[in-house]
Parts: sequence; structure tokens; C-alpha cells
Amino acid sequence: MLVERDFPVEQVSDYLEDPATTVWLDFCEPTEADLAAIGEELGLHALAVEDAAEEHQRPKFDRYDTHSFLIAYSAQFDAKTGIVTKSELAAFITKQAFVTVRKDNRFDMDAVVRRWDAQADLAKSGVPLLLHGLLDHIVDGHFESVQSLDEEIEALEDLVFADRPDQRELQRRSFRLRKSLTALRRVVLPMREVVNTVMRRDQNLVDDVMTPYFHDVYDHVLRASEWTESLRDLVATVRETQLNLQGNRLNTIMKKVTSWAAIIAVPTAVTGFYGQNVPYPGFQATSGFWVSTVAIVLLSVGLYATFKRRDWL
Repeated sequence: MLVERDFPVEQVSDYLEDPATTVWLDFCEPTEADLAAIGEELGLHALAVEDAAEEHQRPKFDRYDTHSFLIAYSAQFDAKTGIVTKSELAAFITKQAFVTVRKDNRFDMDAVVRRWDAQADLAKSGVPLLLHGLLDHIVDGHFESVQSLDEEIEALEDLVFADRPDQRELQRRSFRLRKSLTALRRVVLPMREVVNTVMRRDQNLVDDVMTPYFHDVYDHVLRASEWTESLRDLVATVRETQLNLQGNRLNTIMKKVTSWAAIIAVPTAVTGFYGQNVPYPGFQATSGFWVSTVAIVLLSVGLYATFKRRDWL
């Protein structure tokens, strides 16, 4: 049951005097003074407070004497632009307090709150429920992003095998998807270690009631990680296939050009022979014209049939 909201940081320690109370504080783009205040109020480790203030940290889960510290990233893939948007979040986890620190306003905390409200029957679990709702939202976002990226790669495959593919567009989309996949891997793969560490019994963070829910989150983490790895191989395969098809098309074009050049060379050679200014059989005679014409037609048709049979034309 919600007792109070929008209270000053200085009152946190007062609320924590009641063992049945769970406190959640959310900071969006806080100042160093804000973090220092909550660090002093909850006795947070200086290194954890420093990591929460800095940006571009690696996803991780650290354990200190009095609390735990989490860094994770939400991710969203935009199919129209092909760009992965990330948002960094840090969290301090104590026995009764849960503090989230958003580095920007792109993180959808309202969605996390809706997950908590949907699990009101588990409110007795306190902080583990809050931690589960946060991780579940982040991991589901990863899974949806991987799924969207997979659909874009499938569309790229269809474009590769088009009759007349736009090579420049193929290269642009292929490079963009590889870049997005790399960005997504950097936030998805470390979550496997993060969630696994949270679930360890020596951490004493997950009670028996919440254990099945964390196992479900971990299952989603594994699926997203494995899917991401398979997409990495798939993107590389698409690129190799594109280059192979491009090489095959070039070889086909070269065969056709060479074949037509050979056919054109026949009448050139024959007419060149009959254009000599020296006497030869049929020189200045009608029979010479017909012999040269028949020779041109027969040789050209013969070459055309030969090249066609070999699929060079």
C-alpha cells in the first residue's frame, strides 16, 4: 500500500526505521549534490555513487557491505531509421530501499511502475519485487529490439535476392544493421551475467516467492542473448552472400560481353579479308559477296548457338 510520495530525501532514514516499510526513490538526471545526499542518507559506497554519476558505464552488478549496485541499459530499435536508442540506468539496492538513477529522460519509468502495479499481490516481497519489475522491463525491451532487428535482416535477405537489387541501398542497410546489432549486443549480452548474479543465493536479494519470476527473466535473457549471437552470424552471411551474388552477376555480364564481342569479331574478320586490295578467289565477283555473306551468317549463328548452349548468353 502506498503511504506517501514526493517526500524529501532527508526523510528516507526515518521511514526505514519501520522494518515493514519499502522506500523507492527515482532520480532523473540528478546532480552530484543529489547523489551525495542520498549516498549519505543510505550509507552508500563512494565508488558506487561515483559510477552512478558517470555515464557510459558497462552493465554490471556489484555487491558492497550494506547494499548492491546495478547498471543496465534499456534499448529500443527503430525500424524506420535502423538506429538502436539506449538509455542508461543505475540502481542502489538495500534491504528496504530501492534507488533508481536515470541518466536521461528516455527511460520509460512509467512502464516499470505499471508492472509493479500489476503485481500488487507480491508487494510483501518489497525490494525484490521492485528489482524484478525493473529487470523484466529492461529485458523485455531487449527481446523486442532483437525481434525487430531480426525482421529487418529478413527483409534485407529478400532484397539481396531481388532480380535487380540496388547495391548501394544494400550496402547502406547492411552496414546500418551491423552497427545497430553491435550496439545492441553491448547491452544484451552482459545482462546474462547481471541477472545470474542477482539470483545467486549468497546475494540474499531474491526470496522464495520471487525466485520463479527471476527465473523467467533469466530465461528471456538467455533467449535474447542467443538470438543476438545468431543474428550476428546471419548479418555476416547476408553480406557474404551479397558479395558472392555480385561477383556471380559480374562474371555473367563478362561472359555475355565477351560472347557478343566474339560474334561481332566474325563479320569484322570476314569483311576485312574480302576488303584486301589483292586478287583472291571471288575478287571483284558476285560469288565473292555471297561467299562472304554466307560465311558471316554461318559463323555468327554457330558461335551464338555454342555460347547459348553453354549459358554464356
